[in-house]
Amino acid sequence: MNYSIYAESTPNPEVMKFVSNRMLADKSIEIKNVGEAHGISIAIELLKFPFVESIYMSSNFISITKNKNLEWESIAMQLRIFITEHLNSNEITNHTKDIKVAKENTINNKQYANSRVLTQKEKEVEAILNEYIAPAVESDGGAITLNYYKENIVCVDLKGACSGCPSSTSTLKGGIETLLRQKISPEIEVIANEE
Repeated sequence: MNYSIYAESTPNPEVMKFVSNRMLADKSIEIKNVGEAHGISIAIELLKFPFVESIYMSSNFISITKNKNLEWESIAMQLRIFITEHLNSNEITNHTKDIKVAKENTINNKQYANSRVLTQKEKEVEAILNEYIAPAVESDGGAITLNYYKENIVCVDLKGACSGCPSSTSTLKGGIETLLRQKISPEIEVIANEE
């Protein structure tokens, strides 16, 4: 069965989600340059397009962040066709199978890197993010992971379509912060890691 790809808009006007009918990856990865591509041919080739800023690959989709100089109407079909042809000209594979993570933890059944042991409160916050937030964020072409929880500050990492999204502040404050205040502490404040 060949790959087929369709394009889906995201809340971030600079990001388009290209969804596959087959799994592409068993780990989520954000790629901002060829050096971070870990030999993933589709990522390397996409980064050769002058308008592609970054790529976020997860399960069955690739979110592409474009530069602001072009509109999606002029490039989305070109990218969809390119991705389809590239994937179908290579054998079906798990594109992230050889990528190692520092320590395996689970976010929505996916692995991510975390080099420290989580506190009990961080585990509670992470569980809420996994259950209530991560599925919705992923459906928009992005990812959210807990960076830390300290003194009622929850710091999260935003990737893919969520990174740089104009509506991410309202999502953090109106959605995630409200939920965590209800479930953990009314004092919680949610911020995004500005790495």
